[in-house]
Formats: sequence, structure tokens, C-alpha cells
Amino acid sequence: MGHFIQLHLLTAYPPANLNRDDMGRPKTAIMGGVKRLRVSSQSLKRTWRTSDLFVNALDGHHGKRTKKIGAIAMQQLIDKGVDEKKAREWAIKIGGVFGDVAKGEVETSQLVHIGPNEQRAVDELVGRLAAEDHGPGDEELELLNSKPAAVDIALFGRMLAASPRYNVEAACQVAHAITVHGAEVEDDYFTAVDDLNMGDEHRGAAHVGETGFGAGLFYTYICIDRDQLVDNLDGQSALADDAIAALVEAAALTSPKGKQNSFGSRAHASYILAEKGDAQPRSLAASFLRPVTGQQQDEAAINKLEAQALAFDQAYGPGASGRFVTSAIADYAGPHAELDAQKGSLQSLVAFLRDPA
Repeated sequence: MGHFIQLHLLTAYPPANLNRDDMGRPKTAIMGGVKRLRVSSQSLKRTWRTSDLFVNALDGHHGKRTKKIGAIAMQQLIDKGVDEKKAREWAIKIGGVFGDVAKGEVETSQLVHIGPNEQRAVDELVGRLAAEDHGPGDEELELLNSKPAAVDIALFGRMLAASPRYNVEAACQVAHAITVHGAEVEDDYFTAVDDLNMGDEHRGAAHVGETGFGAGLFYTYICIDRDQLVDNLDGQSALADDAIAALVEAAALTSPKGKQNSFGSRAHASYILAEKGDAQPRSLAASFLRPVTGQQQDEAAINKLEAQALAFDQAYGPGASGRFVTSAIADYAGPHAELDAQKGSLQSLVAFLRDPA
């Protein structure tokens, strides 16, 4: 398997509000002088790492992001019979290992990504403190690990301002997804009717509202540094490969949850181009600097992607030692001949990425 794994996905969404801005409207970006719909990388990463598919595939090897480490420890201590005042004092020290704790508070000021082995260390310390009835010493508060053995931390990194030596360099970079064409945010004016209003007094709606939405074909770029991932997982190559497989499947099959009940906009990727090799990574977003137009946007977008990959190859040398395409577009004829890419199902794509050749 190559040093770098790159994924280029095209996913079509019907009217949706997948990722909202501060006004509750779909996020946007200007590219090539044209407004596009946008889904942030933060939204995408949270969608994937919290999906049932990802969690179930990597059971016991994923972490959690929370401010409540100290608060949970405090409640555990109280449940074990420790006086509330002592429990609070000890819990503040435990929480302080992971981040700043404001005066009078138990929770950390910032979200902390904690691995399963680190949570076990917290739980074991809580049990020992309760059993021995003493506060935690400095040595006992060594609860963090530089390699926390959680695949989501290994993939997406961790930054602890209070304990920078336990920061983890992300092995995976995710670009903001944007539509390959120009797109506008539209407004949905809606009403709700009172079922018990028989119309005797008035026939108006009981509620009137408005929400933004947009539709389009999105391009998503993902780059994984496999060597960094293996290093983050303390040399566990098999676990790194499992993490990559779970991430690829989650990216292809899951959708952000924003306004799903209102729009039912779940989607699978229509097209995936996977690349592996040692060449320096590069996004293919330049394919869409000139926005796609016309009726067959999926076909046009694929042609642009594959042509851009070939153009980079011709300018800078081969961008990958191997390529694989998965397409769910019925009339897709197959990858461009010069691209030298295999074609098959998502399961075959994952097997291709696992292959060390």
C-alpha cells in the first residue's frame, strides 16, 4: 500500500440543509467567481466517525469528544460513597489533566478527544481513590497517552492546549465539500395546521416558518497519510488498514444529519476515484474552477475529474501508483483509458487499498 491514499468523491444531494451557518442556512463558498453550496470538513468528519458503520467496524478502538470527563468522574466517586466535597475536589484535578477547568466548574473549558485506554485509566483511578479514600497524587494523574490507540484520534488528530505533549498529528485531511456547479440557497416557506381547528373561527395556519435549502452534486477530497496513521497507532498496521476501510465506507455511504427529518436527503456517493502511491498528494478541485453546466452534470463532472488527474500526471509525473474507480452511475462507461484505473464495487475498492502492492 502506498504512503498516501487519496479519495475523490462525487455525491448528489436533493434539496437539503446538510450543514448550517450562523443564520441556519446552508453554508456556501465562492469558487471561480461562482457561489457553491458547501459542507464543512468538521461536519463531514463528525458524520463519519460517529456513524454506526464506523463505530461498529472499529468497536473498542474509537474515542469520544467531551467536556464532561471531570463531571462523570465526580458522579462516579459520589456513587462509590465519596463525600461530595471530596469528590468535586478530586474530579477537578482529574479534569485538569485534560484541559483547563474554570473556577467553580468541573467540566473542561474545551472539548477533549479522549481514547478508550485513557478513559479506562480514569475509571481505574476513580475506583482506587474511592476504595482507598485519598486524593489523586501527581503520578496517579498521568492519564494521557501520546499514542491513545483510538482510530478517530489517529485519523483526525488531537490538540490539547493544556498538555501539548499529548497532541496527535492528524493522519487524514478532509477538504470542505463543494458543489461542482454554481448553486443558490433557496427559501422554503412552510406552514403547520392545527388538527383540531375545524375552521369555525378561522382557516389560517397555526404556524408559519421559513428555512433555507439547496441541492447539488458535491465534490469531496480526502487524503490519508498511512505512514502517519500507523505511527499514531503505535505500529498497528492491521488496525490502520481497518481504520482506512471503515473511513472509506463511511464517506461513501453516510450523510450529514442536518435537517434530515425535513428533507430526507440521505445519499451514497455516485462516483469514487481512489488513488494510492508515494507521490505528493493534490486535490482535483481545480477540475471545477470552471463550474459544470448542462443537464448531464454527473457525466461532465467525472470527465473533468479524470481529465484533471491526467493533466497533473502529464505536468508533474504520475500522481499515483494505482487507481481504482467505483461508480453507481448507470451509464458510466468506465475510467479514461489513459488513467489506467481498475473498476469495481466498493468492497473491491477497499480490497485494492488494503493490497500492499
